[in-house]
Amino acid sequence: MLCAAPTAATAQPVFVNGIAIPGQTLDATGVPGANQGRLGFFSDIYFDPQRNAWWGLSDRGPGGGLIDYATRVQRFTLDIDPATGAIARFQVAQTVLFTDAQGQAFNGLAPQPAHQLGRALDPEGLVVHPRTGHFLVSDEYGPSLLEFNATGQFVRAFTIPTNLLPRNAASGVANHDGDTGNTAGKRHNRGFEGLAISPDGAFAYAMLQSPMLDEGGAKDGRFARIVKFDTATGQAVAQYAYLLDQAGQGQGISALVAINHDSFWVLERNNRGVGAGATLATPDKRVYRIHLAGASDVSNTVLPTSGAALPTGVVAVAKSATVIDLAANTLPALGNLSPEKWEGLAIGPQLPDGRFLLLAGTDNDYSVTQTGSGAQFDVYFKMDAPDPLAASIQCPLDQTTGCTFTTGGAAATLTAAYTLLPGVLHAYTATPADLAGYLRPAR
Repeated sequence: MLCAAPTAATAQPVFVNGIAIPGQTLDATGVPGANQGRLGFFSDIYFDPQRNAWWGLSDRGPGGGLIDYATRVQRFTLDIDPATGAIARFQVAQTVLFTDAQGQAFNGLAPQPAHQLGRALDPEGLVVHPRTGHFLVSDEYGPSLLEFNATGQFVRAFTIPTNLLPRNAASGVANHDGDTGNTAGKRHNRGFEGLAISPDGAFAYAMLQSPMLDEGGAKDGRFARIVKFDTATGQAVAQYAYLLDQAGQGQGISALVAINHDSFWVLERNNRGVGAGATLATPDKRVYRIHLAGASDVSNTVLPTSGAALPTGVVAVAKSATVIDLAANTLPALGNLSPEKWEGLAIGPQLPDGRFLLLAGTDNDYSVTQTGSGAQFDVYFKMDAPDPLAASIQCPLDQTTGCTFTTGGAAATLTAAYTLLPGVLHAYTATPADLAGYLRPAR
């Protein structure tokens, strides 16, 4: 495989501190209930320097596509120590619902019928256009890239390249709700996960979470695609191949952050760590710097179904050594274990001494699990247990009685020692030299 040579030094941000936000926290709607106002944590994070605003994206809700949920984004505030960059006092300041022109919600329900998206939305990536203040949101169902105005009203959908659409390659029939019958295109629940925007807003970059069905899928695939869109026309203008660290273990990307017009940070992780239904062993959560200069446009190239070797003459994006190891620093609130789902990453404001604040955040899946028929349960963890997953308790949704141990199903009593899985924010600082060529989004 040919690789483009890195053009900048590898950054080494410094961990400052972390905070755990209680899992029962409500968003600004104030409506109690997991499928109502329970705070959806950080499927993505974005800092808008033009408006000095932090945004945290909630995903399709705790229902796994089976339960009605109005999709939304949260504006939040933090206290930031100007000398150290330490963060404190997370608060939700505003909740913006995604709607169409008639005020109908873009809903977390899976597409029905499965070949039509309608208003089905599973938001996973977020940026704010520096010129307009509009939200760009990447979605897993389509995959889709949608634009909403500052009040959350739908503006337009970008045109998605045909090779990405989940479909039966022989018949052309699409299934956006599962892989049944599909042989090509993005995998179920593995659509556009990462989203970045160029500093001038001219281009958006959406990244598939993992290899497509016809490019190795879950078992053997190693390459995920980055799609470059022209924000003026809404058309895709290029695709690039990104090599994952490994195949399997739920390996995939969770965030994409623009450093400048050519360089980006990628958050890549496996599905190990503290989370509902997860496995603790060997969490791997890393941020890498990548460079698109010199990488091939693979819009018309079929990527290999296994291995790291691309066709002759095809160049993958260049990938640095680890920039941040997100699993290296832990919090007592999670038993000093790594959360499973690190999904948000953002470059924040500049501190008085010239360093930049960085935020990484987790998605806690609302601390909910469910059966295949949609019966939901709150999952409570005893974080001081040797294995918080094995000791977890599940209770009927929004109730504190009728609980059972998640493992084995024996009756259990919910006590104060058990908590819903919190959302986590980590603060890091990086010097301008660490960020090597960073350009802040500008109008």
